Amino acid sequence: MTDTLPPDDFERRLIIATQAGLPLVPRPYDALAEELGVDAALVKTRLAAMLQGGRIRRIGAVPNHYALGYTANGMSVWDVDDAHIGELGEAVGHLDFVTHCYERPRALPDWPYNLFAMVHGRDRDTVLAHVEEIAALLGDACRARDVLFSTAILKKTGLRIGGDG
Repeated sequence: MTDTLPPDDFERRLIIATQAGLPLVPRPYDALAEELGVDAALVKTRLAAMLQGGRIRRIGAVPNHYALGYTANGMSVWDVDDAHIGELGEAVGHLDFVTHCYERPRALPDWPYNLFAMVHGRDRDTVLAHVEEIAALLGDACRARDVLFSTAILKKTGLRIGGDG
């Protein structure tokens, strides 16, 4: 369930303080608390309430896979039978080499794919071998597929709110 009330002043300040990421220090909630002039317990409690209420979607680490040596990054795309996409998508998403997996509507006639699974590897051959594992898992429910390899790093950000007002 999502809250419909606008954020109060403290939540707004907390969102602004965290929207570019948590401080990269051993105790990030303590650093936020100091910046906001409150106790760290309040920061944790309010973030948890904002997650529970749907004001924020997640708190998590976003590693730089290139810096970790994973320079081959392939978005595998699949045309999967709609009758099986839920169960198969969940199975693909649980593979340890898939970092994210989701269903999207097809854009026919040019784009028949409805299941997307990101695979990172140290080289293209590794990614392609993992894609073959996904293909084996999907079996006859898969009608077509492709792999789109990244050519550049793009900065991903969510919605940003301003600090004034």
